[in-house]
Amino acid sequence: MRLVFGFLSVLFLISGCQREPVAEIHAPEANSADAGHPIDLPPGSWPWWRGPERNNVVTESLVDFQWSSQPAVAWSTKIQGLGHSSPIVIGDKVLVTTADEKQETKSLLCYDAANGKPLWTTAVHQGGFMRTHQKNSQASATPASDGKFVFTAFVVKDSLYVTAVDLSGKIVWQKEAGPFYSQHGYGSSPVLYESLVIVLADSNGPGFLAALRRDTGEVVWRISRSNEPSYGSPILADIGGKQQLLVGGTGHTIGYNPNNGQEIWRVKGPAPTTANTPNVAGELVISTGGFPRNGVLGIQADGSGDVTFDKVIWEARERIYVPSPLVADGKVFAINDDGIGLCYDAKTGERLARKRIGGNFSASLALYGDQMLVPDEQGTMHVFKVGPEFDEIASFRLEGNGFASPVFAGGKLFWRTSTHLYCLVPDPLNP
Repeated sequence: MRLVFGFLSVLFLISGCQREPVAEIHAPEANSADAGHPIDLPPGSWPWWRGPERNNVVTESLVDFQWSSQPAVAWSTKIQGLGHSSPIVIGDKVLVTTADEKQETKSLLCYDAANGKPLWTTAVHQGGFMRTHQKNSQASATPASDGKFVFTAFVVKDSLYVTAVDLSGKIVWQKEAGPFYSQHGYGSSPVLYESLVIVLADSNGPGFLAALRRDTGEVVWRISRSNEPSYGSPILADIGGKQQLLVGGTGHTIGYNPNNGQEIWRVKGPAPTTANTPNVAGELVISTGGFPRNGVLGIQADGSGDVTFDKVIWEARERIYVPSPLVADGKVFAINDDGIGLCYDAKTGERLARKRIGGNFSASLALYGDQMLVPDEQGTMHVFKVGPEFDEIASFRLEGNGFASPVFAGGKLFWRTSTHLYCLVPDPLNP
């Protein structure tokens, strides 16, 4: 019997390795990003993963939260189900995804940003739950909004689906972007670029990167990627006056043309598997990974082709796997998975600090003025003064575990724990 199971396991692995690459779809010669409604966001929005500038840096006017062990909670609401996605804020609405194991539903929830009142719930999918890692969830991809629609990315029955939901909760379109064979689940958040919504699917089978029209869901372009699982999100950045879609994972960091998916450059590393998002420091791309080996790269993103030996400006051998790096004040900051605070000079890669914070972390640092905030997995929010010393100003604990990153909009902090959605304000008397 043991031999039979062994044979079946080998057969399964072989069949998995022999899966055909995803069929590619190539964009027409004309600029594929010209059509469709514009991205039009109300003031005070946090519209997608890592915020308006895609770097977890708060750019709106700052208010003094005067952080303490007992923060001012304007409102809280219990979330049915589980998800690790961060909330987004579109004007007076807060939106977040969740998955209910008992009902086998994957849903988009909408709340009133002023008082936390539930406005609507849209069940985006029923059934078809995937296999996940114990630290992942069925709803780990943060939604994105163009001010008219909200876009979700869920894996259902070995396929990645992208769905557009309007701000009243009605599903406008739903399209299969391509296959996804789960090893530890899915967590890559969609990226909006001009008329496109772009999704990444590095799975335990044929991977792909695809762009769909925001107005219709039509797949404009799709390119195949390696048959290796990774779990990070792409980032859109303007480097040297050129828009690039930056993707880590499957052993490489790659810059793509977001109009058509064509590869511009690539470097080997920093690790075979990543689970976070690259960042940008001036003309350098900061890419990190942590399985099965550690690595941090500073990459000059102005080359073409394989530039591994020409454009890697600096390299460090540290594990920054799930949390995404933060760039501030000419430095790269991160608290890694194992609770170690790391700081590098962004230009040279010189390590300026390595300090044990304690605990385990999956969420990413957010920059609010001269403060950095991040929750640990146990649900304690840590507030640090910006600097390599990681001087802790305050910490506080709310109900639930902390896998989602904090977001700021309209002078409020919105934080999703494993059980609740919270709204924190500077003054409890004037929420």
